[in-house]
Amino acid sequence: MTTQPDPISLWNASAVEDDFTATTAPVSETDVAIVGGGFTGLSTALHCAQAGIACQVLEANQIGFGGSGRNAGLINAGTWAPPKELRDKLGEATGGRFVERMGAAPAYVMELIEQHQIRCELTRTGTIHAAHSASGLRDLQARAQQWQQLGAPVDLLTADQTREKTGSAMFHGGLLDHRAGTLNPMGYVRGLARAAYSAGAKISTGVRVTSLRQDGGQWLIGTDDGVIRARHVVLGTNAYTDTLWPGLDQSLMIIHYFQVATKPMTDRLQGILPDRQGVWTTNQIMFSVRRDAFDRLIIGSMGTVIGGPNGLTHRWAARQLRRLFPSLGPVEFEEAWHGKIAMTPDHLPRIHRLAPGLYTPIGYNGRGITTGTIFGRAMAELLAGGNEADLPMPITDVAPAPRRALTGQFYQASFTANQFFRSF
Repeated sequence: MTTQPDPISLWNASAVEDDFTATTAPVSETDVAIVGGGFTGLSTALHCAQAGIACQVLEANQIGFGGSGRNAGLINAGTWAPPKELRDKLGEATGGRFVERMGAAPAYVMELIEQHQIRCELTRTGTIHAAHSASGLRDLQARAQQWQQLGAPVDLLTADQTREKTGSAMFHGGLLDHRAGTLNPMGYVRGLARAAYSAGAKISTGVRVTSLRQDGGQWLIGTDDGVIRARHVVLGTNAYTDTLWPGLDQSLMIIHYFQVATKPMTDRLQGILPDRQGVWTTNQIMFSVRRDAFDRLIIGSMGTVIGGPNGLTHRWAARQLRRLFPSLGPVEFEEAWHGKIAMTPDHLPRIHRLAPGLYTPIGYNGRGITTGTIFGRAMAELLAGGNEADLPMPITDVAPAPRRALTGQFYQASFTANQFFRSF
């Protein structure tokens, strides 16, 4: 995993859950070594510990340092692809099972939050996929029809209904998914760490894994704090994957997503996101906006934070909020940050068996909260004696992402241009 400068995110400062600094020195031997202290690693650890499997989490920085603590905090169901496309790509049986599991994923996240009393500002009022254009609305109409045919509680909103739910007249309509919600992602990932630790998992922060080597039927995990022997290894690094396993980082397209949070505006948000649904749009360069528990507005889009308090990103955010909510008036910003998203060519997550006993769930395409939680549970079930055929996705081989470097440069240039042209 790669270190990035502070700030991690607004969530790092506002989360009520303890930052989980009371970690332990790594053990010398364990059943499962887990690399990465984010949603995937800690869900794996929690479910392994609950199944009586000895496990050791190794996090190079602090809990939630990577994409988990920088997330937008939308607990969305499904994936980027609509249900029919998933069944077409994966086959009726596998695709249908995957659609069902990911459709139920928000409910499972909320169940864990309730079970372990995780303090993460949870809302259960859904999320809104908002149409930025007539073509965007047509896409949402098709998605709504497919989900409704499966019995999912989703509502297609008119432009007027979307304005009532969001406080903005900017959208042509929206898809309200009642299964979804929002949370403070740093609070959630810290709560998973607390729950995993209480269940018996060993968690070590500030310990970087430097090598992986097979020794007979076991793995030797080299760290900057010694060597650990384990029967199994799970890499839970996703977008923060580095060169620890050769070629794995080349299988992903990394894009950045930035967010800017206003200062609390309790007296000025009348009619703006009154039910606190998280909103994300159908734009090709999408943006998101939400209202947190302290009445901040958090707006974000694809790209990195450019400039300081008077820089390009802050100007973009101020302009976008004026477009969305003309009556809001001038705003002051409290924090800005960005994180990495691991994209795959077909926008579907992967589960790789890199070698006997070595697995990685990866490529979440911006759906880290639900995918990381569900795939972490699946890893634990597999290591407890389950069958690979029961995993949410079939095991696949690692393959390089086509034109990775060139495409990444193009995306970054496009995202920067988007900030520039939409900041006026």
